[in-house]
Amino acid sequence: MEKKKHIVVLGGGYGGVLTAKKLINKTKKDKNVKITLIDKKPYHTMLTELHEVAAGRIPEDGIRIDFETIFSRRNIDVVLDTVHNIDFEKKVVNGNNTCTTYDYLVLGTGSKPAFYCCQGAKDNAFNLWSYEDALRIRHHMLEVFGKASVETDPFKRKRLLTFVVIGCGFTGIEMAGELAEWRAELCREFSIKEKEVRIIIADLLPEVLPAFDDKLKKKTVKRLQKMNVEIMLKSGIDNVGEHHIDITGAGKIDCDTVIWTAGVEGSEIVENLGDNVAKTKRHQIETDKYLHAKDMEDVYVVGDNIFYIPEGHDKPVPQMVENAEHSADTVAKNIYASLHNKKKSEYKPKFHGAMVSIGGRYGVAQINMGKTNMVFSGFIAMFIKHFINFIYFVQVAGFNKLWTYMQHEFFHVEERRSFVGGYFAKRSPNFFLVPLRIFLGGMWIYEGWEKLLRVMENPYDIFLIASKVATSSASVAEEAATWGEALPVPEFITSIVDWFMNLMFYFPSGEFTYMAVVFQTGMVIAEIVVGLCLLGGLFTMLASLVSIAMGLMIWSSGMAPFEMLWYIFGGIAMIGGSGSTFGMDYYVLPWLKKQWVKIPFVKKWYLYT
Repeated sequence: MEKKKHIVVLGGGYGGVLTAKKLINKTKKDKNVKITLIDKKPYHTMLTELHEVAAGRIPEDGIRIDFETIFSRRNIDVVLDTVHNIDFEKKVVNGNNTCTTYDYLVLGTGSKPAFYCCQGAKDNAFNLWSYEDALRIRHHMLEVFGKASVETDPFKRKRLLTFVVIGCGFTGIEMAGELAEWRAELCREFSIKEKEVRIIIADLLPEVLPAFDDKLKKKTVKRLQKMNVEIMLKSGIDNVGEHHIDITGAGKIDCDTVIWTAGVEGSEIVENLGDNVAKTKRHQIETDKYLHAKDMEDVYVVGDNIFYIPEGHDKPVPQMVENAEHSADTVAKNIYASLHNKKKSEYKPKFHGAMVSIGGRYGVAQINMGKTNMVFSGFIAMFIKHFINFIYFVQVAGFNKLWTYMQHEFFHVEERRSFVGGYFAKRSPNFFLVPLRIFLGGMWIYEGWEKLLRVMENPYDIFLIASKVATSSASVAEEAATWGEALPVPEFITSIVDWFMNLMFYFPSGEFTYMAVVFQTGMVIAEIVVGLCLLGGLFTMLASLVSIAMGLMIWSSGMAPFEMLWYIFGGIAMIGGSGSTFGMDYYVLPWLKKQWVKIPFVKKWYLYT
């Protein structure tokens, strides 16, 4: 039996996870391929959203996805271990608890903070480069505000309420913006005046967001200043102490909180490889155009670990999510090509820009359009940011993560900290909807029961579809009395409906087809079923959607009285979980969710919430 080819992906960050998933999809028909992912943690972290957890905008688990969820029902082994060495000659990855041999190795170990030999920074500053870092900052903020609220010494109180962010790049700007936005909530919770809280962002660079257009830089500065954030540019960091920081030009600033976001370098694993692999001073691995590690045909590199200058460019690829996504695709293609002796693909990334949020309500975005850049700010920039996140999350954990993300960003929003404000946030309890739900359900049952009696008496008596042969004034008057004055319908909708009804419900002579009987009977039964579901609070979301659909269907036919608006808009109000209070959904839906998640294809394709 032919020995299985073993592909080992080292690192569960953006690049590692996407590479693993793409390899799984490409090799699912190859019985002689085994894939293993090694990481020291059992979950993937959305690094671009760390600031949201650190500043209390979203729940602590909002930036974490377990590997068990990501790779459910997929042909991959996930090994939890801390890797300390790689033997490239023997093709072995050595961890604290495991030794894993490989045929192909993918290095996606990411980065770590770079302190540039700044005295005290590593020991006394908070990092923002992992899930644990975000939690430490979040809990620390609550702790210092709690201490400050009862501190009577003015000097200590001022020190506790002074916060310094180092770095005016993407992460630093986002962190400062989130802190500034969180300040009002914290001050209210701990009875502290907002003017007592001082937030500073400092950098040795002469400007914020150096990669962005000048317009966006000015808007970023203006926004931060509006949020009462002090900006110190051209300011080097001389020393970070336990209770202070020394900034060139500003001198000593007493503070208990310094957050370091001033730069990154390659991970410790890459640093520990020594001269066994070609790398830069910042511990990035030099690669060729196929993303092999230099002079190593069986070792590939993805994401932040890459140091590669594409043909026609003068700068290496940036350490950003889009680079991880593009490189994952190239590496997966090239490993598959190696397995099947096919031609490999060169890495030719096209980066589309970057987005930076300054708090949850405002952002700036730059979209690369060839030789020109399109710049956006405010609502549109935040929309772009969330749209890009949607695309990424769909790739990582499908509908499951997309739903969770929307809950955190739009529907469970505290203090209106979202670019859509609190308009979509669930604020009122569902029990206020119970009377409307019962009323709407009762009306559907009443309407349906009356019609059911008529259908049972004569199924061929068609009264829900306008007759084309009703020529007598008596019959016309009867229809008018039944329906009353109809709601107006746009002409283009009327033409579409007429075409469909002529196709399905009328013979050329104008008489009704058998489908008209089936349709009318189905509509009557649907009215009763929807009414019972709403009355009992069972599957209320589905029943509400059907209620809206039936109302729109009757309206489009030109036979809907004005009272039909109650059914349509009442159905809209019922969609958001109205059956969870004094309804059967309270008992049925939790049980169904448990059974649903047990279905293999549901777990594999993340079709659950």
